[in-house]
Amino acid sequence: MSDPQKPSISRRGFLKAASVTAASTLVESVHAVAKEANEASRGPRTSGPGLVPIVLHVNGIAHSLTVEPRLTLAEALRDSLGLTGTKVVCDRGSCSACTIWLDKLPTLSCMTLAIDVGSRNITTIEGIATGSQLHPVQAAFVKHDAMQCGFCTPGMVMSCVALLDRNPSPTLDDVKHAVSGNLCRCGTYPKVFAATLEVAQGRKLVNPIISANREKGA
Repeated sequence: MSDPQKPSISRRGFLKAASVTAASTLVESVHAVAKEANEASRGPRTSGPGLVPIVLHVNGIAHSLTVEPRLTLAEALRDSLGLTGTKVVCDRGSCSACTIWLDKLPTLSCMTLAIDVGSRNITTIEGIATGSQLHPVQAAFVKHDAMQCGFCTPGMVMSCVALLDRNPSPTLDDVKHAVSGNLCRCGTYPKVFAATLEVAQGRKLVNPIISANREKGA
């Protein structure tokens, strides 16, 4: 005897409900597959193997280039733009001679593809000076003879300037850490440390004088 409290479900009703559920699941599956296929068709975008047009923003100037996708940023800077201050020594990211900045962040240009830079701002050793006036770190390197063969010097300078920009009062250990990836085969590290610390100390001495002159209206 059937329980009057339980709703009775006929065979036809069960099959109808099951078919509706199955149809709904099928529609959802079709939509999901279509969505995945649409997303897959939109990315990732590939470049090459032919030449690719790009724009590099270097030292405040936009340069339009047509490059092979395999071209490194170091090659683009040196060979296409003539900015040979960036050195290529090991060409495998182990010496940091090719250090430049991407949006102020020290970066190895021999390990960066030119087509991957996008709209980021590139700063090279040529871009930290003001016209013919050397950056204080560059001048200090000359004063302390912090270079011999010179191949590591541009990358070393870029690392030291980046350090002083984010930490105006570094310790000796801070400087050592900042250039720990920069390989100098000539062994000029002590002079690099002395030059960088002198610039930092000079800024400490100059700032109080500037503040005092401003207070006096000078």
